[in-house]
Amino acid sequence: MSVDHYENFPVASLLCPPALRPAVVAIYHFARTADDLADEGDASTEVRRQALHDYRADLTATVAGRPASPRWAAVFTPLARELHRLQPALLHDLLDAFEQDLAPPRYGDRAQLLDYCRRSANPVGRLLLGLYDVADADALRRSDAVCSALQLINFWQDFTRDGPNGRLYVPQADLDRHGVSADDVLARRDSPAARALIADLCGWARALMREGAPLALQLKGRAGWELRLVVQGGLLILDKIAAGGHDSLLRRPAIKPWDLPRLAWRALTMRATS
Repeated sequence: MSVDHYENFPVASLLCPPALRPAVVAIYHFARTADDLADEGDASTEVRRQALHDYRADLTATVAGRPASPRWAAVFTPLARELHRLQPALLHDLLDAFEQDLAPPRYGDRAQLLDYCRRSANPVGRLLLGLYDVADADALRRSDAVCSALQLINFWQDFTRDGPNGRLYVPQADLDRHGVSADDVLARRDSPAARALIADLCGWARALMREGAPLALQLKGRAGWELRLVVQGGLLILDKIAAGGHDSLLRRPAIKPWDLPRLAWRALTMRATS
């Protein structure tokens, strides 16, 4: 299941085979620490940028077989033990996305936003598939669709958090099509046009999730069951946004403990078109 701090990342759950848990935890701590460097505390943008530069240098050193600096030894020492299972280029992609988050740009169209997802979300799925020795083209394409969908769902869930921080992930082309301004979204001005915009964006995310969902049925054993829960969790958030009339500019939907039986049932009865 996902964790709140680094969204949509299954961290060594009970469904993860014990032999793979150290690698999953190592990837998680690598990503979480980078996320903290980019987003936590009150350091200036330049201080954060330098910290991520130094962090990348430690990744480069670790990949080359050299010790990391003492500052992040707790991250890179366990990561070094798992590198034989990982693709370092994907770890660098994650750092690229965290650096972009320091001064997030405005996105002109959906292709530009998906390019961000390619570096911020898709590497996680590909790293995890690598641990299960899955590398065929269809599986990678479906993994990218699921991960990008999860990232988009997080955006459409988090207007109440992103707006006050000046972060806008809605492509300008979508804003223009619905007659909604960037300032409207950042200020969380609810309106029929804004709700129609969010419904459109959620439809996009849902289509991507459905495109990738068959991967959960393709993967065998625990990996498949874990992915079923991840997919259904994302779809449940979209259902909650829809049930609220697409009012996520006003409130943040979330999965609650009482939703877990429904989530488990959806995972159990999942079909390729779910």
